[in-house]
Amino acid sequence: MAETRIIRKKKKKRKKVYLGVFIFLTLFCICIAYVSNQYIQAKNKSQAQNPDWSEEIEDKSDDFKGVESPDEKINVLLLGIDTAEAESSRTDTIMVAQYDPENGTAKLASIMRDTYVNIPGHGYNKINAAYVFGGIELLRQTIQQNFGIDVGYYSIVNFNGFTDVVDSLAKNGIEIDVEKRMHYVDNAGGLYIDLQPGMQTLNGEQLLHYARFRHDSEGDFGRVRRQQQVIQAVKDELLSVNGLLKLPELIGTIEGYTKTNMNQGDIFGYVKEFLQNPVEDIQTLQIPVENSYWNERHPGIGAVLEMDEQQNRQTVQHFFSSDYVEQEEQQTTTDISSEQAAQ
Repeated sequence: MAETRIIRKKKKKRKKVYLGVFIFLTLFCICIAYVSNQYIQAKNKSQAQNPDWSEEIEDKSDDFKGVESPDEKINVLLLGIDTAEAESSRTDTIMVAQYDPENGTAKLASIMRDTYVNIPGHGYNKINAAYVFGGIELLRQTIQQNFGIDVGYYSIVNFNGFTDVVDSLAKNGIEIDVEKRMHYVDNAGGLYIDLQPGMQTLNGEQLLHYARFRHDSEGDFGRVRRQQQVIQAVKDELLSVNGLLKLPELIGTIEGYTKTNMNQGDIFGYVKEFLQNPVEDIQTLQIPVENSYWNERHPGIGAVLEMDEQQNRQTVQHFFSSDYVEQEEQQTTTDISSEQAAQ
């Protein structure tokens, strides 16, 4: 009898174990199905709203020969383009982003589109002309030649996608401190910007308007600074609980509005690293740097920003180096030590 009871207890334990494993596998499969469904639905929706955009820029990105960083940092060339004239238009936004998974740092350098640079095979012109002359590869070469920075990846973003990403991420909008009254109407371009100063909760379209506004005394410099501010705000929202839950949907939406040489494995791998080692603040830089440029005008080109090439090259290389943060911290330590010695 005792042996029979022991056998029955063992069978009950096995049943409980099997039941627990079954429940776990069922829940796991449901989660995978949910994540996949959110991703696929979002991607299909964005592609349906934007069917021909990727094909229109295909010939401008096929020859990209990215150079990966030897220290495992991830350097990405980010371009923002208006879809109305995606084939012929110059790039509206040019940025180089870097993520260092080992140190958990992110950096973002914005290049003014009127920066006067030497474009390989074409002489001096505005940097955004490089994309028109030879696509994403020529722009990569131009950045490498003028600033000494290699990029391994590129991402060309349709501005229309930004509004959908923000609206998917935060249906009630994202808070941003609007620095001034912003009002601008372009009937021909279908653009109407009307924002009040102060802390505002903006939807995707309004946030894009804030990021692209340049009709003030700062011009493109103010626009670039606001773009960096918006990216920081979107990053903060993404790392919230709400943002993490919507991550599969967001990735699917982004893919439909983006042309990139990253495969899905790269994207999900980098997202995983980013979540495991999140970035608190994105370090930013504007190029040309302060006190290193002047306004000029050239026949056939128009108004440009000429710059001290050596100063900007050195500043950019220092910004993307591992020593950049360390030197800032070292300076802080030195200042503290000096204050203590004075006391």
